[in-house]
Amino acid sequence: MGYDASGLPDITGLTVGIIGGTGDQGRGLAYRFARAGQPVLIGSRSADRAAQAAEELRALPGMPAGVTVSGGDNVEVAGRSDVVVIAVPWDGHRDTVAALREPLAGKVVVDCVNPLGFDRQGPYPLRVEEGSAVQQAAALLPESRVCAAFNHVSAPLLADPEVDRIELDVLICTEDRDLVGLVAALAARIPGMRGIYAGRLRNAHQIEAFTANLIAINKRYKAHAGVRVTDL
Repeated sequence: MGYDASGLPDITGLTVGIIGGTGDQGRGLAYRFARAGQPVLIGSRSADRAAQAAEELRALPGMPAGVTVSGGDNVEVAGRSDVVVIAVPWDGHRDTVAALREPLAGKVVVDCVNPLGFDRQGPYPLRVEEGSAVQQAAALLPESRVCAAFNHVSAPLLADPEVDRIELDVLICTEDRDLVGLVAALAARIPGMRGIYAGRLRNAHQIEAFTANLIAINKRYKAHAGVRVTDL
């Protein structure tokens, strides 16, 4: 059976919170979801920074009239959102996620963090005790529904108002098969994207690590490379 988007659920009424929404990746995802009309909350350690980021997003080209984009601190955003995307730097991942266990209980959590290091030879994957960033998140959030997705989306493409379509596949890893359709529907809010199930959480480490290869590709070819799965 090939890829079929016709059965994806309607998620237009769900509020998407972005923890780390003032960073490049988080801000870019927030822009794309809001541009599609999705209600978005920007989360940050500083409520003032989050509110400022939300104000800046509302002023960007392509925003539909009446779109809901607001900001708050991470705890507030986690509590008010239906789906929460974790887009914080790796070095703050554990502490940020651990502090949100209570407000994220029962919520869908999408982790897009890539544990990478950088040296003179370029980017390289870091060893994670739990196996991957998303497995660390799942261990810290036992009452949440956790998956990995959006690991390979170029932040510059997300943020560019002149880019109407982003042609790539979002690889989804989760223990909860029911989440795949919801997250695929969220990916489909960005024209050109597909959400593809890519296995259980134990398979996420190589997806996170592959971002180092994409960074190397982008540097060599001055591109914004992504992933597209063939024969689907």
